[in-house]
Amino acid sequence: MKRRQAIKNLSILPVTGVALGSSLTLGSALTSCSSASPPQRDIFKELGIRTFINAAGTYTILSASTMHDEVVNTIQFSSKTHANINDVQDAVGEKIAELCHAEAAMVTAGCWSAMVLGTAGVLTGNDRSKVALLPTNTAELKTEVLVQRAHARSYARALTHAGAKIVEVETVEDVRKAINPKTAMMFFLNISEPNGLIKYEEWIALGNEYGIPTMIDIAADVPPVENLWRFNDMGFSLVTVSGGKGLKGPQSAGILMGKKDLIAAARLNAPPNDGVGRGMKVNKEEMLGMYVALEKFIKCDQAELWKMWEDRIAVIENAVKAIDGVTTRITVPAIANHTPTLNVSWDQEKIKITASQLRQKLQNGTPSIEMRGNAENCTITAWMLLPGEDQIVASRMVEELKNAMA
Repeated sequence: MKRRQAIKNLSILPVTGVALGSSLTLGSALTSCSSASPPQRDIFKELGIRTFINAAGTYTILSASTMHDEVVNTIQFSSKTHANINDVQDAVGEKIAELCHAEAAMVTAGCWSAMVLGTAGVLTGNDRSKVALLPTNTAELKTEVLVQRAHARSYARALTHAGAKIVEVETVEDVRKAINPKTAMMFFLNISEPNGLIKYEEWIALGNEYGIPTMIDIAADVPPVENLWRFNDMGFSLVTVSGGKGLKGPQSAGILMGKKDLIAAARLNAPPNDGVGRGMKVNKEEMLGMYVALEKFIKCDQAELWKMWEDRIAVIENAVKAIDGVTTRITVPAIANHTPTLNVSWDQEKIKITASQLRQKLQNGTPSIEMRGNAENCTITAWMLLPGEDQIVASRMVEELKNAMA
């Protein structure tokens, strides 16, 4: 059969067949690639990946937080259609800014990305020719960022990824001496606030006095919910926060918020533009999911949430402290991971197991349980526990502690 005749014949074939002698139907060919929901797969089990009860907290290596159903539904819904990324970022940023008392906001690829892009925006402003210079061709730019020595931890390295140079200071006098025509920004790490000599208001006042933008990183410092607007109200130029910790949004998302001109400049350095942050893509699903997660967290009853955490901690504490030789103590970290935290220790003459050994047994057990601690104690948080998991943690700890009794 000649090619032209074959094509003609194919066009008049019934839709039940795509080729002579073939049992494959057009319908099955289409549905095999459709996006219809298949039966739920346990992909973790299929791939042999260990899952666990998270009594440790929102650590990145432990995949941070789980997402609320509303967030997951938003991600699934928005994955079924197309939208312009800039339009999504515009709309979501406007809503986030309104919720957090900021002039503007954007969703980033995690908090580290927020720090990189925020710094890049400060270095380049809204000059596209400067955007093309980062991170290495910066001789003509202001690139020095003042950081208190106590705040110059590994997180501050994010600033250097944008092309900034860190200048360490300790006192107000150090700041005044260090400021020069190359000074671009002043960075503050919230978790290190107790260790620095210069506190929030004075740091902001110095920035305002010299016309230098100030940035604060509050990555894991929500809750309390008030931190979402506290530092904007205080006067910081830029605020960065993780999306996948206390907010329970996508772990790969974060928020950069602050002054309108600086957010606009940060976006010039971010995808879909070809700036230093080109690889820090955030898809529409993450942007929308991050907004819904933030909205839900702000609207939820914080007192009720705190009470739930306390109740779950109490279940574990009451179970283990009934064992002879066990001592418990509940604390609340002042800044990061600000939730009820249970510290469990014991007399190792009565209970012949170290804290490290106990954590290993819990980790290797079924179900696997993750917690933190040191050689003397185990540290347990409840804010990532799902309903009923507090009872499982309590039961497994009691079991292992009793098994180790002399």
